[in-house]
Amino acid sequence: MAITVIKRDGSKEEFIPEKIVVSCLKAGATSEVARKIAKIIEGRLLEQNISEIPARDLTRMILELLRKENEEWYKNWIVFDRAIKRRRTEEELTQRER
Repeated sequence: MAITVIKRDGSKEEFIPEKIVVSCLKAGATSEVARKIAKIIEGRLLEQNISEIPARDLTRMILELLRKENEEWYKNWIVFDRAIKRRRTEEELTQRER
């Protein structure tokens, strides 16, 4: 089953687990942990029979797992998103939880 990611701008793209690996590596995770996180997320999506997922929800899942592995990697992701992508990922996460 193909999984589609609905990006923040509304466009859609195919879910590619390798993108999760690359993002986790950029945050400082080891390749082993990055691959594990990607596999866990892909497994959850397939298990729940999810065919489409908003990018924000996907990011939340990744960050939850990354934070469990290493708080510093989690913080690196947040800093990268703010500095490079001009996104306030942490604020988005807390707003959705309210």
